[in-house]
Amino acid sequence: VGQMARYHHCSPELLSDEQIQAYLLYLLQERHRSRSTVNITSCAMRFLVCEVLGQIERRPQIPMGRTPQRLPQVLSRAEVAALLAVPMSMKARMFLTTAYASGLRVSELCQLRGCDIDSAPDRMCIRVVQGKGGQDRYGLLTPELLDQLRLYWRTCRGHASGADWLFPARSNPSRSLDRASGQRYYHLARDGAGITKSGGIHTLRHCFATHLLEAGVDLNSISKLLGHAQLSTTSRYL
Repeated sequence: VGQMARYHHCSPELLSDEQIQAYLLYLLQERHRSRSTVNITSCAMRFLVCEVLGQIERRPQIPMGRTPQRLPQVLSRAEVAALLAVPMSMKARMFLTTAYASGLRVSELCQLRGCDIDSAPDRMCIRVVQGKGGQDRYGLLTPELLDQLRLYWRTCRGHASGADWLFPARSNPSRSLDRASGQRYYHLARDGAGITKSGGIHTLRHCFATHLLEAGVDLNSISKLLGHAQLSTTSRYL
């Protein structure tokens, strides 16, 4: 609301419907903001106009754009193998391998600790603490991933002090790796493998879901592993 008021050089309560619409078009056409970002601005103006100023009749004049639904970019198994074979640090390779093998979000990967890897034979899972929506859940831990994680821990984390982050920040091991670094790992590996498909590290989560579905795993199980609140969110992979 403040940004719109400064754009038109007037107090927010004096903004007309035409000025609001013009600013939304400016965000879309000149600033190249996404539909979801523009809709946040529309929601803010609707709240101001309808709830604060009580001018409910103006609500239809503050448009909300329909966010386009796109199918996720998915790499083939050969492309995933090529991406993980690119020369990189052991930490970067383990981060990307875990992303693909577990389907965790990048934020969830960054927050993993050594104690979250449950290797007991009767459990074999990755504990996700306070994932998206503040929900705890259990992720997939295969024997192959466990072996690689053990080798990584002995090689890179065995003598580390302080917090037991699975992927600590390089500059400060007492803090976890940030999401931007995880994205950088993916983009460098993708470019190194000569993969031209767009998208960031979230692509590996899409690959995890799609490849499991292709292998015959039922949609409900995949939904639980991904931490989706509704099965309809997972069904897009069909």
